[in-house]
Amino acid sequence: MALVPLPHHAISRLVFWLTRRQSPLVTPAIRRFVRAFRVDMNDAADPEVSAYPSFNAFFTRKLKAGARPIAEGADIVVSAADGTLSAAGPIDAGTVVQAKGVTYSLDALLADAAASTCYTGGSFATVYLSPRDYHRLHMPLAGTLLSQTHVPGRLFSVAPHTVRALPKLFARNERVVAEFATEHGRMALVLVGAINVAAIETVWHGLVTPPAGKVVRRIDYTGDDAITLDKGAEMGRFNMGSTIVMVFEKPLAWREGLATGSGVRMGEALASPVPASCPRT
Repeated sequence: MALVPLPHHAISRLVFWLTRRQSPLVTPAIRRFVRAFRVDMNDAADPEVSAYPSFNAFFTRKLKAGARPIAEGADIVVSAADGTLSAAGPIDAGTVVQAKGVTYSLDALLADAAASTCYTGGSFATVYLSPRDYHRLHMPLAGTLLSQTHVPGRLFSVAPHTVRALPKLFARNERVVAEFATEHGRMALVLVGAINVAAIETVWHGLVTPPAGKVVRRIDYTGDDAITLDKGAEMGRFNMGSTIVMVFEKPLAWREGLATGSGVRMGEALASPVPASCPRT
């Protein structure tokens, strides 16, 4: 018997509606969620769950001031999110590692073959945000926004077991690609959607999805529309949890002791650009 695909988008639209409902049942439901997923509320700007009128307000909660120090140094690349570093390394011949023995093409991820050539020989890092993690996303480096592209796709789970089992997952799921110019070359931040991740927002556009749409939509930001964000500044957010893929034009030297599978926090140092082999004199 053939398997019937799950209606990912229909399920996620239902979650979108449910997580924005305000009801007397919200606070006890959030309390159960906090206990079940062992959510640390001590870092939240408002640690009292009754302060959140909806699940979405809880999922997208702010951190209190100073909860995530940003690693100093303009050339230090920091984590864009709290979560698990699921993969990191060089971009080899346009190929990115999804999990051990599983790869996908950068062309497919960015949905832009011309843009992907900028990152040949560069580096990437992927951070998985679980439901218990802080869900806002921040800048790994200071940068000026060049474009935002919404790429329609499926909404498979991005939980670790699915990432290991499903080929080309991040290049198949719906996603938002934000490309920046930085002092260290181009940088693309890819916000990957997933089942139950009912919304992806950016700070300059607001809600990008839903609606899911059926065609790739690109917006260029130039001239008076140019937007510059500091390192550590908020750039977007997920509902629930998902994955962000950080792609860099330049090769990076990873921080000593950094290992895939380890937990990372937003603002934590991940890497620095590899010095030029032939520096100018």
